[in-house]
Amino acid sequence: MINIKDFSWSVLLLWLMIATVGLIAIYSATLGPVSQFLPTYIQDNFSRQLVWISISLVALISIQFISPRTFQGLAYIVYGLCLILAFITLFFGVEVSGSRSWLSIFGMRLQISEFMKLATILAVATYLTHRRDMSVGNLKTALTAVLMIAVPVTVILLQNDTGTAIILVTLIPVVLFWSGLPYGISLLIISPAIIGYFTVIGLPYGIISAVILTISIFFLQRTKWLNISALVLGIIVVIGTEVGLQHILQPHQRARIEAFVNPSLDPHGAGWNVLQAKTAIGSGGFVGKGFMEGTQTQLRFLPEQWTDFVFCVVGEEFGFIGSSLLLILYGILFLKLLSMAGAHKHPFAQLVIVCVTFIYFAHFLVNIGSATAMLPIMGVPLPFVSYGGSAFLANTIMLAICLNMDLNKRSFSIYR
Repeated sequence: MINIKDFSWSVLLLWLMIATVGLIAIYSATLGPVSQFLPTYIQDNFSRQLVWISISLVALISIQFISPRTFQGLAYIVYGLCLILAFITLFFGVEVSGSRSWLSIFGMRLQISEFMKLATILAVATYLTHRRDMSVGNLKTALTAVLMIAVPVTVILLQNDTGTAIILVTLIPVVLFWSGLPYGISLLIISPAIIGYFTVIGLPYGIISAVILTISIFFLQRTKWLNISALVLGIIVVIGTEVGLQHILQPHQRARIEAFVNPSLDPHGAGWNVLQAKTAIGSGGFVGKGFMEGTQTQLRFLPEQWTDFVFCVVGEEFGFIGSSLLLILYGILFLKLLSMAGAHKHPFAQLVIVCVTFIYFAHFLVNIGSATAMLPIMGVPLPFVSYGGSAFLANTIMLAICLNMDLNKRSFSIYR
């Protein structure tokens, strides 16, 4: 028997608080003093977001009445259905900002890739949970789990939605590590991304990061083939990244990367967004300029400030204090979710909650990293804050499933 007192009301409160911050930022960015100069469809973003939040709240409550075993039982069906819809979107989807990621269903535009993340988490968690030894020492098990992630990543890349594809790729080391992969191998898997990032910043940084990671892998797992692989992989990534930057990328692609490393090289072109984002956050100071008083926000120096650059609105109008409070809310949410995973007895629930937490964290890191020029701009929304109905609903459903599993942790046990 489920006791309503077991429900994690604090997580629901965190969801509401973060969503409220998003509504305030979206209102300021779309209905501020100069909103009359914005297109009508942008002015309507605030009211549409309110509708999506209401729909998401109903979904969150409804999901609490579903048996947690239902998610396991329907995981492959949902995964297959989302894949089919993703393929259909390739040919019949609506193109927005260069990405063909939206599908019109019953008059509503849904971004299928957002729901694909949830479907992939459920399917991979179901598959790995059904492996009796719960270990990826079996090469077939490891490759199958990676393939289940790689297939939707490929389809999403074909939709030209690079940001979402990158978010899904980052699940691979998390899934394998949580399922029993040794620390050394897990670090080896994520090392190309780390080395590539530092090589983009500068060749010396790439070489240094490759050396540090190789030494770290040696101390974590003193296996000859693994240490040699780490060294060779580091060399390949450094050389490959440098060759790609100089000889393979198109001029406009190279310009974006150069703008990330040094935006002042092209302040009115590729570096514009980076410079304006930093200016908006920096100009907020300690307490901010005040609600709907941010010049960068109200004069629209930044494009898409209700989605990709929504953190800049918070930083400019509510300053260091407002930005810090938002970061603290996210930090508490992440810790609460990880605590849920640690308290659960069922491996399926554990893996789902950990993957959902990591998806949130990856979005959080990439979005704020882009806004603060720590990462290249990838067009990734900030969970529960950025405008976007599909993203908000999909993220809320993921949170609702975590809450459901936590609420049912006594009945949904590996021992029953």
